[in-house]
Amino acid sequence: MIQDTIAKIEARLASTEQLPEEKRRELLELVSRLKEEVHSLSQTHADDARSIAQFAALSTHEATREDVKQPLLDTALNGLARSVQGFESSHPRLVDVVNRICTTLSNLGI
Repeated sequence: MIQDTIAKIEARLASTEQLPEEKRRELLELVSRLKEEVHSLSQTHADDARSIAQFAALSTHEATREDVKQPLLDTALNGLARSVQGFESSHPRLVDVVNRICTTLSNLGI
């Protein structure tokens, strides 16, 4: 299920026409790293890993909508950021990747 969710994020990023190519590449690289980190996390915290992937998908959806609704994007990004709270010491790379995804999606300005 997590891999399917990540695949949907990648497909969404690949198909969003208004996304600048540089940002698309950056986000796809971050999602690739997220996939690795979430897979690692899923070995010990499966529910948390699923939540992170789902919040990442929701955040991507809201950030790449044709008509971005800022309150919904803010809520999704907040959920994504909160989904990694508590993993700062055990999974610092995961937290870093999620924070970078949040910042990049927040700054898209589509």
